[in-house]
Amino acid sequence: MKKGDRITTILLYAGAQAAWLCLLALWIYWFVRNYLIFIEVGERLSPQFVINTRNILALIIGIILLAAIMTSMTMLFNRLNKQMRLTRLYDNFIANVTHELKSPLASIQMYLETLESREVPQEKQKEFIGIMIKDTRRLETQIDTILELSGLEDRKKIFFPRLQRVDELIPNLCYEAAEALKLPDTAYSVTGNGACHCLLDEKALRVVFMNLFDNAVKYSSGQVRIDVTMQCAGKRLYLDVKDNGIGIPKRSRKEAFKKFRRLYHPGIPNVKGTGLGLYRVREIIRSHRGKIQVLNKDGEKGTTFRIELPVETTHTTDKKKKPTKKGLENE
Repeated sequence: MKKGDRITTILLYAGAQAAWLCLLALWIYWFVRNYLIFIEVGERLSPQFVINTRNILALIIGIILLAAIMTSMTMLFNRLNKQMRLTRLYDNFIANVTHELKSPLASIQMYLETLESREVPQEKQKEFIGIMIKDTRRLETQIDTILELSGLEDRKKIFFPRLQRVDELIPNLCYEAAEALKLPDTAYSVTGNGACHCLLDEKALRVVFMNLFDNAVKYSSGQVRIDVTMQCAGKRLYLDVKDNGIGIPKRSRKEAFKKFRRLYHPGIPNVKGTGLGLYRVREIIRSHRGKIQVLNKDGEKGTTFRIELPVETTHTTDKKKKPTKKGLENE
């Protein structure tokens, strides 16, 4: 919805509420004025003018009905406003997805046309094919993200949790994320005590670390640094993923995990993406009966994501669990 239409809607709502309030004020004024007159001269003029309980009850019921109408209008306005924001977010999402899909397609088309129109040396052919495979995988990732979003929303996403030792799985996932983003070994570290077991879907956790590492790269203006810390404390596992990026303001921390939300920073204005990364991360962590939050203090540089997951205290659990829908709540 356009900005002008939104302003018109707000003005119409404000005018309607003002009209109801004026009507209510006139009604109360009329009733009180006549009530005072009836008290003073009503009995001397005619018994018909005497105020009784039914008149007062009618006034009270009328006020209640007006209040109910005003409340209903407020609720409708809030829903309409929410729908307008959602429509705007969807429009931004479509624009971002279109750009993300067109870019690798254009690259693939260019290399195919080059191979078709001219003689290309064998080495260059291999290089072109490698680039096209990379772009194809990028397209596949984007499509999988959109399909996964539908599954997460409909609670149909199926996970395959297995009993995993944390200090064996997490370093591997971090290494894979760093390799995919072409980060050197010195750009990240994995430390802490991970000598515990959790029920985890390795593929889903790979998506989590890939998105967190990718965010660290996108929102860092200088050299990227990512520190992952593991801590097994009783029945809970704490994973802290800290980067040295621009950080997330306190007012935006809850919004950052919602669909289609993308943080804007004047220092890094051209960050690309669909706005689904942190939303997917939150839903995957929730599906593992865990939670994720931002721990930064105001003014602190970078962002620290804390992931909290339940620890399996008994290791005799069957390592291959049945798939569950939208999490492990049946475990």
